[in-house]
Formats: sequence, structure tokens, C-alpha cells
Amino acid sequence: MRKTTLIIGASTNPERYSYKAAQKLLEKGHGIFLVGKKEEMLFKEKIRTTIPLNKKINTVTLYINPSIQKNYYQDIIALKPKRVIFNPGTENTEFSSLLKKENIDVIDACTLVMLSNGLY
Repeated sequence: MRKTTLIIGASTNPERYSYKAAQKLLEKGHGIFLVGKKEEMLFKEKIRTTIPLNKKINTVTLYINPSIQKNYYQDIIALKPKRVIFNPGTENTEFSSLLKKENIDVIDACTLVMLSNGLY
């Protein structure tokens, strides 16, 4: 299995980009952890309401707006991921600065496009 991605803003709605990203990551052989508003199942994976701090996470991909991100700053930094992807509409200069100070790569891009182009 490839490196694990934490999707924040996970949804069971097939119209949501977080759903499509989870599907594509699994298709490409990546492990996923899911965090969303309510506990549900998606592709045999549990959507949790809190970040799993005891997991080894390579990438965090965000599907929540900047005002909600503040609630996750410390937990994401504590995970020490290699990178955090800010998908379109989630860009956040305040959080990006905090991540960079912790030597965590910040990427403003679309996870789905990165996966489609082999840039993930």
C-alpha cells in the first residue's frame, strides 16, 4: 500500500469532491483515513469526527473552508504530515504559514487533478 492520506471534509455524497478523492485514492492504491461531520462508512472505511492522532499520515488533503480549518490546526500539525493539500476554495494563508514553520509542505492544488496527472 502506498502512503496514507487523511481527507478532512469527507462525505458520503457522490457529488462532493472529497468523495471523489477518496474513491480515486483507493483506486490508485493509497491508504485513506476520513474525517467528516458525522460518523458514517465510505468505501468500507469509517468516517470519523476527530483526527486520528496515533496514525502515520503522509498527506492531509482539505475539503473544508478556512473558517472551519482553525479547529484542526493543532491536530494536523501534531500529525507531522509530509504535506497538506489545500484544494480549490480551501486556501488559507494563516494556516499555510503555520505549516511552513513546522517544515510541512503546503500545496495549493486539486487532489483529483494531481492523481489524474500522476503528480500525487
